Amino acid sequence: MRANSLHALDLAHVVHQQTDLDAHAREGALLIARGEGVHVWDTEGNRYIEAMAGLWCASLGFSERRLAEAAYRQLLELPYYHTFFQKGHEPSVRLAEKLTAIAPRGLNHVLFQCSGSEANDAAIKLIWYYNNLVGRPQKKKLIGRIRGYHGNTVAAASVSGQPHMHADFDLPYGGRFLHLSNPHYYRAHEPGETEEAFSARMAAELEALIEREGGETIAAMFAEPVQGGGGAITPPRGYFELIQPILKKHDIMLVADEVICGFGRTGNLWGSETYRLEPDILTCAKQLSASYQPISATLISDRIHAALIEGSRKNGTFGHGFTYGAHPVACAVALETLKIYEERDILGHVRRVSPAFLEGLGRFRDHPLVGDVRGIGLIAGVEVMADKARRTPFPPERKAGLVVQKACQDNGLIVRAIGDRIAFTPPLIITEEEIAAMCEAFGRGLDAAWAVLRPDLARAAE
Repeated sequence: MRANSLHALDLAHVVHQQTDLDAHAREGALLIARGEGVHVWDTEGNRYIEAMAGLWCASLGFSERRLAEAAYRQLLELPYYHTFFQKGHEPSVRLAEKLTAIAPRGLNHVLFQCSGSEANDAAIKLIWYYNNLVGRPQKKKLIGRIRGYHGNTVAAASVSGQPHMHADFDLPYGGRFLHLSNPHYYRAHEPGETEEAFSARMAAELEALIEREGGETIAAMFAEPVQGGGGAITPPRGYFELIQPILKKHDIMLVADEVICGFGRTGNLWGSETYRLEPDILTCAKQLSASYQPISATLISDRIHAALIEGSRKNGTFGHGFTYGAHPVACAVALETLKIYEERDILGHVRRVSPAFLEGLGRFRDHPLVGDVRGIGLIAGVEVMADKARRTPFPPERKAGLVVQKACQDNGLIVRAIGDRIAFTPPLIITEEEIAAMCEAFGRGLDAAWAVLRPDLARAAE
């Protein structure tokens, strides 16, 4: 590596997020130079199928000119303005109008931010503020789920159930932040336990938590329709049907984190539609602008909005906001993204290619490394197992998932290892031919990883 190379400069100056920094210091990064459709190229000229759409978000691929042109037009007209102090601009108004028109019933008001983390952080602040305003100052605790992911701010990371995001950061884990078991049926079900019975056990755990803490102290539960950062984990059958009545009985809000699922990923516009959720608050980001601009939204109900107005009668200024929230360029790009989804029938396309995607990955259930494959729409997770018959994972120190991820990358495919679960969320525009190429590359990657990991298993058996 040349001393002045881009890779050397990256190692010298850039702190990479959600990265094993020790490994990165030794191995360096894959630096991406350009993209086209579902493909990206690195600085060495190697081409990859981007089966993660970047970070779950490049829904229209990496070369949609209409979005670049929408950004350029808005930059020429109004490159920046804000929504503080009774100010605003047309792109934010039009986007809010569109979002509330397509949102689940009753979510008629929008706060704009720049990221999913900020959207969930805003939801937490609003929940606490709301309960103060309606005379329930004790109702502040929040329920998350182990392996759930809701962002990287202090509050959003605290409601998340990601152990590596809590280690040595001194986040306020516990106290106001409660956590339920990860509803990961494949890993956690007992012998002979059906998905429905597993869901009933998860619901009983929620009931027990509420009884122990007191429903009068619990404000909300955060849940992704499909757990993204947990490993693209779909809920077991009957899970949300059992969870939601319990929350309603105790007047506990449901926050649907649609940062990954929203805008077609599950085969419907919202994951809430796919799994029949009735959220009090919905957060979205990523595919809202196809990732071409940083923007997110927190959608709230009429009753929450009415309390905010009452709060201003009491406190004056609504003390919340972000300088770049509702940025006019981001709003313009998001509006154009939503137009493209409708004009090109992206939902219909996802539904048409989803069977090829799920069946193509499903064929790897017979591979010696694969214990389970589950997904919906264009999101799926492949479970890597040392002994699939006994559901025995590899030792954590072996980092089997990363072995698979690296082998796939060497074979022209970018996937994400989340523990020993391999996540797939390709751009929503992916074709059946590209899905076939994706699966072919994944097969080569699995075989290469098996050649590395098999000797470990043989030694362990001796």
